[in-house]
Amino acid sequence: MSNNKAIVFAYHTVGFECLRTLLDHGFEIPLVITHEDSPTENIWFRSVRDLCLERKITFITPSDLNDPELMNRLQSLEPDYLFSFYYRNMIPLQILEIAKIAALNMHGSLLPKYRGRVPINWAVLHGESKTGATLHIMEEKPDAGDIVHQKAIPILPDETAYEVFNKVAILAKTTLEEVIPDLLLGEFSRRPNRLQEGSYFGARKPEDGKIDWQKKAQDVYNLFRAVAPPYPGAYTEIAGKKYILHQAMLASPPYRQNNHLLGLQVVDNRIYGFCGDDRAILVMQLVCDGEDVLPADLQQILLSTTKA
Repeated sequence: MSNNKAIVFAYHTVGFECLRTLLDHGFEIPLVITHEDSPTENIWFRSVRDLCLERKITFITPSDLNDPELMNRLQSLEPDYLFSFYYRNMIPLQILEIAKIAALNMHGSLLPKYRGRVPINWAVLHGESKTGATLHIMEEKPDAGDIVHQKAIPILPDETAYEVFNKVAILAKTTLEEVIPDLLLGEFSRRPNRLQEGSYFGARKPEDGKIDWQKKAQDVYNLFRAVAPPYPGAYTEIAGKKYILHQAMLASPPYRQNNHLLGLQVVDNRIYGFCGDDRAILVMQLVCDGEDVLPADLQQILLSTTKA
């Protein structure tokens, strides 16, 4: 008998890809739990809701996972598995225990490294050379259960978190596909998730993208890569206004300060961000209030600020 009945908690592109993978491999999914899109968020990712409508899958967007009515509904479905694919809320232990075989989560890092929120952004921020996707057992503690399957990909030196995320989304699909035959048998392997060898990071806020120009250029560049659009972006403030780096790269060959002040400056009709190690970031696109700021514009802004 196939162990193919599953309740799925899913959101975002990884949720879309992994839910579609389960459906394409014959899983019976009586219910999907997802989120309502926030009107204040930039929705650049694929929609689990749209996939459910297309495949005629029942879905709900509960605000409280501890609701007794929801608990009764989930218990009545008697699922073999419970899956979480980029669902944003912690799932209570009493719900995890509904699964007859296992409750499994897909996490966007090489666990035990980068447990917690936005793992790809944190990995890029810290200059990691690789990341991955990990399917693991869910426990009450986040990203702490045994590892079922894991695959790695490189992070290239100039890739943004958005570009890495798109690679991880496809990798998550592949990671899930490779273990589906074992899941259907209910006989998958697992190994310890050695938390003492890893790390945990919390959520990031838009204000965490503020640039400290006293840092090394590589650190500033990693921040740019970690939060580049469609994420909120790395930014600096001039005269109370926020200037966001939309496109940037390390100046090559390394651009020495030559007594330039730290921060944004215009040199040879180009915008540079001078950093604390005498290196610089070359800014190809700078945006303020939704409009591109050209080198000549920035030069005038800096001159007026200096005079003031």
